[in-house]
Amino acid sequence: MTDVAPSPTAAELDAISVQQLRAAGGVKWTAYPGTIGAFVAEMDFGFPPRVAEVLEAALRSRSLGYLPPVEHRALQEATVAWVDRTSGWRVPADRVHPVPDVLTALRETIRRFTAPGSAVIVPTPAYMPFLTVPGAADREVVQVPSRVDADGRYTLDLGAVDAAFAAGAGLLVLCNPWNPVGRVLTREELLAVADVVERHGGRVFADEIHAPLVLDDVPHVPYASLDARTAGHTVTALAASKGWNVPGLKCAQMILSGDADAAAFAPYAADLATTVGLLGARAATTVYTDDGGWLAGVVDYLRGSRDQLEALVAEHLPGAVLSRLEGTYIAWLDCRGLGLPGPAAAFFRREAGVGLTDGNACGAGGEGFIRMVMATPRPILRRAVEQMGAAVARLRTTAG
Repeated sequence: MTDVAPSPTAAELDAISVQQLRAAGGVKWTAYPGTIGAFVAEMDFGFPPRVAEVLEAALRSRSLGYLPPVEHRALQEATVAWVDRTSGWRVPADRVHPVPDVLTALRETIRRFTAPGSAVIVPTPAYMPFLTVPGAADREVVQVPSRVDADGRYTLDLGAVDAAFAAGAGLLVLCNPWNPVGRVLTREELLAVADVVERHGGRVFADEIHAPLVLDDVPHVPYASLDARTAGHTVTALAASKGWNVPGLKCAQMILSGDADAAAFAPYAADLATTVGLLGARAATTVYTDDGGWLAGVVDYLRGSRDQLEALVAEHLPGAVLSRLEGTYIAWLDCRGLGLPGPAAAFFRREAGVGLTDGNACGAGGEGFIRMVMATPRPILRRAVEQMGAAVARLRTTAG
């Protein structure tokens, strides 16, 4: 591998302009023309130079075929090495199954590892498709609103999860780091979840796609790594797409840590692997092995952006409550104290020119909130919050 430039500097990231982002043509910056895009969970920072090398090598070799067995194995080995290196969880390489994305892993989990017709428990606020994918598989979604304190810190309502399992639900969707509220669940919290799940013979789908993006000192603990119980009842989904900003390459990893699950899934594994793109697999293998320091630099930038966002909200949106981001780059903002007319996201898109996700889309308990992707250059982040604050100020002036 050739030498590449280190992670981009803060000055280089700050210099990325709105015009450049719109010209790139992604949905985040074109769906709502003329607005600042903050509703799609991707970063505005490009991707690692070593991923660029992978793509350029494919162009030179005219290599866009299917994923060969040797590269399939390389992806499996790189995945387990990265997981071991970052969390201490050791998984056999043959338990890693490439899939196009995390939602494919969820569909496979529902199809292969839950009883027909059993309901799926989704703690809310939740990543929006977790509320719709089970329904498309003819499964009821049991929304369990989570607990939140005055500072905007969320915890799971395990009593309600327990009741949902007792009523016949079969699967809990556990997102950690938690999109959209920014929590990184502790080992103690996860062990408490395991007690509930095991008491009912339930299953867990652990979405850990944001594991590379932990912003504080609280470590990410893979749920399945806790003990033999969680290894046996969990399907884990990972991907390089969020941490290294390559969602368009469509390659995630489904880890089957239970012996029975691995044996049951074996007849289907080869067919599923053919759905993964060659370039996505090569990119994931590369960054899991050595990304040249890109992720570390970007996470450091995100920490600074998180702190900037807290200050901006306090200055320009007094009355709003921002949940502390422990992980992910997704901010969750309680706008109920702003006195907005109608859904918050619609107000800010119309009056402030900022495209956001409305909290209603994230399930029960999301009314009056917005989900904001803060992984953008800091000058753009500042501009977005200033425009939102100005829109609220105009509203208050009019109302007064």
